[in-house]
Amino acid sequence: MSLSNNQKQKIKELLSKKIENKLKLYGRETTSMPFLARLIQDNEKIAAYSFIHSMATTLGMSIYEDVSVIIASETAEEAFRNYGVGGAISREQKTVISNIVSKLRNGDRVAKINEEIKEVLDASSENGEFQKSGNIADFYMKRDGQEYYFEIKTVKPNIDVFEKSKTKLLEWVARRRMPVNVYLAFPYNPYHPKPYHRFTEVGMMDSPNDFLVGDEYWDFIGGKNTFPELLKTFDEVGKDFKDQLNKKFKQIAKEKMDSY
Repeated sequence: MSLSNNQKQKIKELLSKKIENKLKLYGRETTSMPFLARLIQDNEKIAAYSFIHSMATTLGMSIYEDVSVIIASETAEEAFRNYGVGGAISREQKTVISNIVSKLRNGDRVAKINEEIKEVLDASSENGEFQKSGNIADFYMKRDGQEYYFEIKTVKPNIDVFEKSKTKLLEWVARRRMPVNVYLAFPYNPYHPKPYHRFTEVGMMDSPNDFLVGDEYWDFIGGKNTFPELLKTFDEVGKDFKDQLNKKFKQIAKEKMDSY
């Protein structure tokens, strides 16, 4: 399965609303960039950069969570963003998880998520306590009776982010006290067409069994060819707003950036 016309329309409406709100409400917060202004020598390009940066901040990772729900909604029994996993974690479970993550980071073991899940579930859950930190999954779906929990992150994280994400994935397993599917996901591969490879990730994740990048993620939740169709949908919205965006850039550029 790939994107249906209904899904494409919902994604377009979502993106259009975000862009329209930004065009309507945007006010340039940064009024002086003296060094960049002198280097670039083009006020309109600087205005475009300022607006695009603000747009990227507004969309953040939430746009991918919203789109994930739209894509999964037609094949999954349940699909939610910012999903509370709930459950309690025991001291023994936390110790097991900490040891797994520490050994992965130090290169003392090879990442194998199924083995890691088994170790967490084998640990005693007795006297477990609710832990607020790490309770929220960015995206959750239930499909064919199976539960899937996703942490969606920016595409070039440092080693600490990988370590914290791995910890969170295993804590979700501990909270559920049963085998569930847990993933760290990146919405795109910044190194395309080369495979994703970042020194901070090496040894921490078990790709693609707990780590999905770009088309791996989108096709996983939506079916084959979801990723290229999603890019096409974004492209169509971008073309619809191209003239309005260019007009906005020129409008912003009228406000002199360099005040020194």
